Amino acid sequence: MTTVSLVGSTGSIGTQAVDVVRAEPGRYEVVALGARSSVERLAEQAAELRPPVVALADDTRARELAARLPPGTELVAGPDALAAVSSVADVVVNGVVGFAGLPVTLSALQAGRRLALANKESLIAAGPVVQVARRTPGAEIVPVDSEHSAIHQCLRAAASPEDVRRIVLTASGGPFRGRSRAELADVTVEEALAHPTWSMGPKITIDSSTLMNKGLEVIEAHELFAVGYDRIEVVVHPQSVVHSMVEFLDGATVAQLSLPDMRLPIGYALAYPDRLRSPFGAIDWARVPRLEFEVPDVEVFPCLRLAYEAGRAGETAPAWLSAANEVAVAAFLAGAIGWRAIAEVIEESLFDWPGTKADSVDVVLEMDARARDRARAAVDRRADAA
Repeated sequence: MTTVSLVGSTGSIGTQAVDVVRAEPGRYEVVALGARSSVERLAEQAAELRPPVVALADDTRARELAARLPPGTELVAGPDALAAVSSVADVVVNGVVGFAGLPVTLSALQAGRRLALANKESLIAAGPVVQVARRTPGAEIVPVDSEHSAIHQCLRAAASPEDVRRIVLTASGGPFRGRSRAELADVTVEEALAHPTWSMGPKITIDSSTLMNKGLEVIEAHELFAVGYDRIEVVVHPQSVVHSMVEFLDGATVAQLSLPDMRLPIGYALAYPDRLRSPFGAIDWARVPRLEFEVPDVEVFPCLRLAYEAGRAGETAPAWLSAANEVAVAAFLAGAIGWRAIAEVIEESLFDWPGTKADSVDVVLEMDARARDRARAAVDRRADAA
């Protein structure tokens, strides 16, 4: 039986990972659950799954959670709690949102575990540092993002990495596909959260609406698969059936297709190198919609361009980009700035990137903090001018 640690278990990825575990009885044992502060849902999951240990990052609610845990389940709490339970299982699912997922990623890899990675920010922000941890014997990353899972699956058709001509990431286009820049001046939070094909958390849904999510995925693909930015392309595919493609030197293109269902890439990461026996996202080919593809409009969606620029700059530029984006998205969700200002805040912040090399976790943390300060200042200037 494969042991699993679900970190970020109460969020979108975590709850769907629980669905996969339920669908394959006797195959997986959840030995750890972890969340930032969702006491109620964490207690419910612990009651069902009976893990030996539960982690809560918010230690102010530890006593409340402890009183609700089943007998035999230990509680660890505090800022380091999530990382502490990220080395106790065969497979660690990192479903933590944002840069806070970095300690989970490093803990799992440094312990030589398989990391089912849904937290793209940790790899993007600290790519050079994560690559060192990735070389730990036994450590491996199997991506959970649907696009990178698709690429991972397609690359199994390659005899050698040198066979790959290019990677093509697909993007749904989000809720604002086809709109002009002028039409996006006054869009609401509710409109931005109305994703046409995927059910995701608010931060990643806003990232999808700006195409920053796809830009971050370009950087992630570079880090995961060691392919240069000139060989990573993005196409808009509104049906979200083709999840990504790999083109080989002989002209053949291999793609992974399924209906939108995050339980498929989660299950792929849990079962790798095997397959689940439970189908998620299976296609009824008699009813499959027409499949369309188009070039993304980087004038309307400049976040995609900014991500390519930060990725090519390398070192701590992606960390700076990711941190500024988190601040800008949070400000938009709070009603402090408009949707178009998300990209403006990020671009202003990137002007101040000092060119620092990603030599250590401490350096990455410092760049993250400084970028957040710059982004908050950019947000405040807009609030003062309003």
